[in-house]
Amino acid sequence: MAKKRSRRRQPVRAKSRRSVKSTRTPKAGATGPVTLAQARALAKVRAPLERGAKLALEPASPATVGLERRKLEKKQELERRQRIKEYKATLAIMKKRGVKGLTPRAVKGGRAPKSATGPLQVFAEGDSWFDYPVPFFGGGIIPRLENQLGVPILNLAKAGDQARYMLGVAERKILIDQFTNGCPAGGPWDAMLFSGGGNDIVDNPMVLWIKDFNATLPPAALIHQSRLDSALALVRAAYEDLITLRDSLSPQTRLFFHGYDFAIPDGRGICFLGPWLKPTYDLRGFPTQASRFDVTKIMLQQFAAMLQALESLHSNVTFINGQGTLAPQTSSWHNELHPSKNGFNQFATLFHQALKTAFPTQVL
Repeated sequence: MAKKRSRRRQPVRAKSRRSVKSTRTPKAGATGPVTLAQARALAKVRAPLERGAKLALEPASPATVGLERRKLEKKQELERRQRIKEYKATLAIMKKRGVKGLTPRAVKGGRAPKSATGPLQVFAEGDSWFDYPVPFFGGGIIPRLENQLGVPILNLAKAGDQARYMLGVAERKILIDQFTNGCPAGGPWDAMLFSGGGNDIVDNPMVLWIKDFNATLPPAALIHQSRLDSALALVRAAYEDLITLRDSLSPQTRLFFHGYDFAIPDGRGICFLGPWLKPTYDLRGFPTQASRFDVTKIMLQQFAAMLQALESLHSNVTFINGQGTLAPQTSSWHNELHPSKNGFNQFATLFHQALKTAFPTQVL
């Protein structure tokens, strides 16, 4: 009978302290102002990645398409409710204890002085510039802006959403509810951030307002202007209805809009989505990236001019024109439509500056 080989126990190597990155949030005391991270820890807010479980889809067929659509709608509704719940819990803690950096520290043996105005109450609706996938360098503008503000933002945005749908029946009801009932933690909203319209004028329909390439024509002449005007008019209608809702239901809430920077139509997509620009230019025979960029820039400038006009026509509206913020090179962009990590940081800073101007005592 063969002898059993003795297994030598290998010494357990201690993990290098350098290789283990601490993810713990500093604990807050029982009283006194808190940071946003501390408030979220106390409110037991889940990390965005924990909420990003993928929906298992069956192979598409006439029998399953409707079911999968309902599953997706249910998942989105549950996500929205979860965001509201976590926002309410986090802000309630900050309203009770104060915002670190804005609220004076409590005198020993006494209570923390209350802020004259309390933490800024902000919610957002929009597209992927607000709701970019978290696994890609931490998401889009909203999570970065939260870190700069030091307070949470109720983010109701959905990647891929269009302005016409945001003000359509289903999502309009959500906006009406927010303006009517105000902040879940109590009181009216101070500000609403809105990012919409980009998805309305790109992707498949874009081929309708771009002409076949002609080297003898300037970039502006390569646009079917009347058709683009119709597309922009629909986007403008959504913005105008948003302003009307705000005026009638929550006039004290300040609206913040922004202009998209000059995208580079180089054919890069993300998560099996896109590209959104280059296919149209390929179909229309544009020979170079420069020729595509020039036309795209003109369309986006017209979009920004439309929002600039709305700001001048309505009170309590701020337009943040971020065009020209990013260097005109591919490294400034994660793909055709979305900035790089640093680009999103720059846009978050623009929003932060605008909010600080509007609410100087409530913004860090």
